Amino acid sequence: MEALRAEQPYPSLDGIGKDPAAVRILSPAYADRESEMTAILLYIYQSFLFRKAGMADYADTLVRISLSEMMHLDTLGELILQLGALPVYTSRPPRKFDFYSTAAVSYETQPEKMLEIDIRGEKNAIRGYESMLGKLRSERIRAVIERIILDEKLHLQTLEELLRKLRGEK
Repeated sequence: MEALRAEQPYPSLDGIGKDPAAVRILSPAYADRESEMTAILLYIYQSFLFRKAGMADYADTLVRISLSEMMHLDTLGELILQLGALPVYTSRPPRKFDFYSTAAVSYETQPEKMLEIDIRGEKNAIRGYESMLGKLRSERIRAVIERIILDEKLHLQTLEELLRKLRGEK
């Protein structure tokens, strides 16, 4: 199964040097309450419920989105490492405490509400990444974030289509 992602390639991370300020800006997207880690766990959890409900197409779409979010997590982890911090699952590397908690994952079970939560999460991710763009000094890092935003916008559009389909709208 392929990840649901935009067609453009990701910019290279080669040669990006240490930048503690950029680490602080990027880290919440890596492993905080509204992070790539949360999105991955949420979409996998929901895919189980959709599949059990006989909605395999919804489940498959969520798995495809989660694969894209895994690519984002991988990219951010590599970027954090290049920027001089360990990519530990905390919102504030290099501190090795305040670790990520699965309490951030919504365990909603109603299909319509699950998709509404997903849509809200993608909108928050887009806003968060766009906010980062105004704070990051490096054009190379900004290019990586801009590329991730393309995927997030595709996820948002896809989830909105699923919700319309679920509601019987056109």
